[in-house]
Amino acid sequence: MNEENSEVHSAGKWMVALAWICGLGLLVFVFSDLLEKQVNPNSEPESQRIGSQTEVRLKQNRQGHYVTTGFINGEEVVFLVDTGATDVAVPAHLANKLQLRAGREGLASTANGMVKIADSRIDTLRIGQIVLHNVEANLNPGMQDDHILLGMSVLRQLEFTQRGDWLILRTL
Repeated sequence: MNEENSEVHSAGKWMVALAWICGLGLLVFVFSDLLEKQVNPNSEPESQRIGSQTEVRLKQNRQGHYVTTGFINGEEVVFLVDTGATDVAVPAHLANKLQLRAGREGLASTANGMVKIADSRIDTLRIGQIVLHNVEANLNPGMQDDHILLGMSVLRQLEFTQRGDWLILRTL
């Protein structure tokens, strides 16, 4: 009888431990999704047609930046809107994945000083339902993460307005 109680007690301990592990796993899953939405609240940017124009609305994240999911040559990427960037700045380590070829090398002035870059062109860039073709870009080996700076080579092809926490991008 004592041995039987010991086995039941041991099984109970394992059930409690398993319940805790499942509960913690669920919390990690839920909170990682919430944290991702704080960094990128535009993982599925809203698009709408207004007459002949297409409009995409981007919500500002908690740090005050406009971050959105988009596509380069059919591959999903994360853009950070940067009006101070002349072109779309792509981390060089993403070039093959995004089907980008390095062209003429040069120097660019960045917030981190002068860096060596290579010119490139993006065949197709999409944010929501806004699609642009033949977009000027550069490949920057100094960019270590996977975020892509959405610079003026895109923004000058659009009308953009900031209202409160929103950045509204509209085709011309």
